[in-house]
Amino acid sequence: MPNHNEPAIPPETSHSPAKRLDLIEAAAVAALGVTLLAIVALHLLLALLAGLSAFALHRALERQLKRRMPESAAKNTSLALLAFLLVLLVALALDRLTELTLAASPDSLAALLQLMADSLDKLKTTLPPWLADHVPSSPEALNSVAAKWLRENAAEVQMWGNHALRGLIYLLAGLAIGLLASYSGRHEPAGRAAFMRAWRDRLVQLESAFVDIVAAQLRISLINTAFTAVYLLGIVPALGFHLPFSGTLVAITFVAGLIPVLGNLVSNTAIVLTSLVVSPWLAMLSLAFLVGIHKLEYFLNAHIVGTRIRVPTYELLAAMLLLEAAFGLAGVVAAPIYYAWLTRELRIHGAI
Repeated sequence: MPNHNEPAIPPETSHSPAKRLDLIEAAAVAALGVTLLAIVALHLLLALLAGLSAFALHRALERQLKRRMPESAAKNTSLALLAFLLVLLVALALDRLTELTLAASPDSLAALLQLMADSLDKLKTTLPPWLADHVPSSPEALNSVAAKWLRENAAEVQMWGNHALRGLIYLLAGLAIGLLASYSGRHEPAGRAAFMRAWRDRLVQLESAFVDIVAAQLRISLINTAFTAVYLLGIVPALGFHLPFSGTLVAITFVAGLIPVLGNLVSNTAIVLTSLVVSPWLAMLSLAFLVGIHKLEYFLNAHIVGTRIRVPTYELLAAMLLLEAAFGLAGVVAAPIYYAWLTRELRIHGAI
């Protein structure tokens, strides 16, 4: 007869392993979410973008090479090619920096100051008298103004230099980490902890979300470049202005447009400054045109990215607004990537 005094042992259900796996995956998603927010708060977004770029490039190149060689060979070859490309880019950058340093002789600097003074002298003829009196008109006056500004802002200039050097280090570190993370393999060892396998799966989803955003950003850059080309190559000449380097500015707009938000700031600054050399009225027209276009593109970008990642435009705008309020400009850059990743995870787990 059974002993009714003994505690009953609950039977094992077939759902227990699945529930445990769901909890592990949820923990991995939460851990990665906290990590992504910490990355922005610690100003490491550049390293994250570099790492995701290296991760995605290695995976894409490996897929292409697998069609022509064994998997292990494709994996090693893709890593070697990308590492060689990285070293080559660093060497070219250092070589270019050396050339610029050697070119910065007193004669070349004097010629540059004279060119800037000539441009400012032309600018003075179009400005009101009360404003033209404050514009330097000779290389000596321009040199004096520049020296005074450097003395008054020496600490800020040094800080900018430190930030630029730190950004370069973060960029290189991110590229190396991304390559190593991709090279570590798709198939985790059988004995590896379930959380680490779930963590790597989350990284793969983050990389896929990043690729979606890059594809959408390419389309955005093409649209932005088309608008800019119409203005620089069509409207400006029709108004009787000759803007130098118009073709180069269009190319800069396309390349810089691949970088969310910050790219537009770079290209817009270059266009306005070049327009200022020609005429202050053209500079104001360029500024008004660019502000108007990019206010329109702010919503167009959200629509294009939202369509790519299959979320409503208002949700993406809300995410961009929230992260901008929390982290500033870096939050605007990170928001599309983060929200694309989060919606992928929710969709995978049937939450949306």
